[in-house]
Amino acid sequence: MDCSYGSRATARDFEIYAPNATFEDPLMRAHGVQQIKSSFYTLPKVFAESKIVEYTVHENPTGPGKAEILIDNKQHYKVLGKAVELTTLIRLQLQDGKVVTHEDWWDKKPLKNRDTVGFPLLGRVAEATRRGAMLLTHALMGFGKDPPAHPPPASSSS
Repeated sequence: MDCSYGSRATARDFEIYAPNATFEDPLMRAHGVQQIKSSFYTLPKVFAESKIVEYTVHENPTGPGKAEILIDNKQHYKVLGKAVELTTLIRLQLQDGKVVTHEDWWDKKPLKNRDTVGFPLLGRVAEATRRGAMLLTHALMGFGKDPPAHPPPASSSS
């Protein structure tokens, strides 16, 4: 597993996802590879630096052709010149070798939703807020359009 791409994802990084996969963290809920691309392509626009600095990986078979991968990790971000360290648990559900569910649990706390909070209405509001944030991000990021493989050369004036 390569956790070194940091905040510079490329189109190849998304080949691990099933077409209808979901990604969710405390800020967003993406559905489908194009929305997942938008959420990751946003990182370099928000963070000056983003990388996983240490991690352990555990794989648990959950049935025929299915597995859960848990990545216990520490992430480093630089926001407005300030270093931020975040401990997370990345939960990947795989089916037939493809990721179908990707969850990032910040501070290793389960995502707030109708099943994990005491008052289901608050969980639904949290879910709706994450979906709304994703739709806005998806539109701003060109609906998951891949960036050019290599930046175009700078033009020089003569």
